[in-house]
Amino acid sequence: MFRRAASLFVVNLLVFAAATELVALGIFYYQTGWLFYVDPYRPAFETVPVTQQARLTSAALHPYFGPTHMPGVPFDMPENLRAPGADTRAPKVATNNFGFTSQYDYPFVKTDPRQYVVGLFGGSVGAWFCEVGAERMVQQLTASAALRGRTIVPLCFSHGGYKQPQQLQILSYFLSIGQTFDAVVNIDGFNEVALSRLNEERGSDISMPSVMHMDPLTTLLDRSSLTPERLELLARIQARRGQLNRLAERLNTTSFAAVYVVLARVHRVVERTLQADQVQLDALPMASADTSLIRMTPRVRARNQQELYEDIAQNWMRASLLMHTMLAAEGISYVHVLQPNQYYTTRPFTPDQAATAVLEGSPFKPGAEQGYPRLERALDSGQLARAGVVVVNGVHLFDRETSPVYIDNCCHYTRRGNELLADAVASAIVAAEPRSATRP
Repeated sequence: MFRRAASLFVVNLLVFAAATELVALGIFYYQTGWLFYVDPYRPAFETVPVTQQARLTSAALHPYFGPTHMPGVPFDMPENLRAPGADTRAPKVATNNFGFTSQYDYPFVKTDPRQYVVGLFGGSVGAWFCEVGAERMVQQLTASAALRGRTIVPLCFSHGGYKQPQQLQILSYFLSIGQTFDAVVNIDGFNEVALSRLNEERGSDISMPSVMHMDPLTTLLDRSSLTPERLELLARIQARRGQLNRLAERLNTTSFAAVYVVLARVHRVVERTLQADQVQLDALPMASADTSLIRMTPRVRARNQQELYEDIAQNWMRASLLMHTMLAAEGISYVHVLQPNQYYTTRPFTPDQAATAVLEGSPFKPGAEQGYPRLERALDSGQLARAGVVVVNGVHLFDRETSPVYIDNCCHYTRRGNELLADAVASAIVAAEPRSATRP
């Protein structure tokens, strides 16, 4: 009697499992047009960043640089930026002892006199260039007659949101602790006009680090802003991210359509809940500047619109001249690149390209449109060139390229865009090389 009941239970369980699997196969086929078991098609679920060691964030606040990263944060190259045929199993580059994405800790010390060290400074465009465009730059420099036989070592000193005088501060710091360079490239301009305008709107001086990047860190650091509601949301967001990653891992490895269909729905629910929590966190009021432990200097003077962008352009050029002065004293070549952007350009866009690259309501658009003419005017004054700076005006760098060059509606480039930038940077470094003095 017991064996019969057990057998009946097992048979019913197997029938139920088979029926569930068949229903799930039908749902999957209806949604995708593919049979679940057929390779190579299986929608992959991406993992989301989760901070480690009980941290609230992987970001940090450096006393000299401003916002930075904790050491050991991996750089996850998006699939559409990888080189064709790149090994996806290769070890990921992570942030070093100073929070910059690099395989070397700083200061880097040459192990061979043939090594040629190139420091790459700037904001997020510079940071992406370090990982996407630097390889192309190295290839071009190695093939040049001026640097044939040299081993090119690119070192990244770029970080999202950096703008002058942060590049100047970082350069002076690393020179002071013994970091040597053969050439320095500064890729900037966009953050100076786009983010300084936001500083002005929020009452911080244009010379201060970006309020867009400072405010979240200030909120975490100020005890007055760590309310029970904010702490609860931060903990909940961290837990949901871990839950999403566990679901993604199971979804990407399961062999059963039923498990996939059910967990995919759970994944969507958790993902929507995470997004709602993040929106709720962003809506919480920020700490008052009067009670903040972090001192952001308010406007040093009142400025109208014209004065604002003139001051931004002059501060930008002065900081670059000071970088050149420090480097020239050490016999180091300096290249200054005014980066291209999609909001001040003569480049035509196809409808598909415009949908990706251009956002009419972008908070960066007004600053780029109104600020870039002043930056170009500062370059046209010839002050940088007369001082011996090799300048690359990249405003029209992408004009003749028909393939997509922007990966988003902020300012970042596709792999092709980074390649074009790499070619221009390499040519400029070669042009700057004869101008440098004998190296110590």
